[in-house]
Amino acid sequence: MEHIIHPIPPLYDAQSRILILGSFPSVKSREAQFFYGHPQNRFWKVLAAVLDCPVPQTIPEKQAMLHANHIALWDVIASCDIEGSSDSSIKNAVPNDLTPILTTADIRQIYCNGATSHRLYQKYLAPLTGRDAVKLPSTSPANAAWQLERLTQEWTCINFPNVR
Repeated sequence: MEHIIHPIPPLYDAQSRILILGSFPSVKSREAQFFYGHPQNRFWKVLAAVLDCPVPQTIPEKQAMLHANHIALWDVIASCDIEGSSDSSIKNAVPNDLTPILTTADIRQIYCNGATSHRLYQKYLAPLTGRDAVKLPSTSPANAAWQLERLTQEWTCINFPNVR
């Protein structure tokens, strides 16, 4: 068990309309210094499929895709005790402050990538924001029960400003 402070700043701008929250960055994401850095995580593939655009490969391409589609990205937890990348091991969680995002951008909907993110959002942040969040199935490779096609279908519920 290791105490870790979230090393990645939130990604958002004044045009962000959708906020997608993970739980806490994996070891690979912390090493890459950007969200969903594990090569087996399906986040970028799912998002690209839903947005009908190429899968971004580099961090600048990922940032550009998010900004172009008015998506803000961050995690629920600012610091915690965690074993490796295991969400189930999270203890002593301290939530992130969403105020900078919510006061800068007209966020119309909040989505949580996975059950842990949603549970932690409901526990720590919903009482502060007064806003509901939609729970989406996790794109993590640990969520092996969900194949890419099924994940993509579930994620189409997001009402992206530039899509449809």
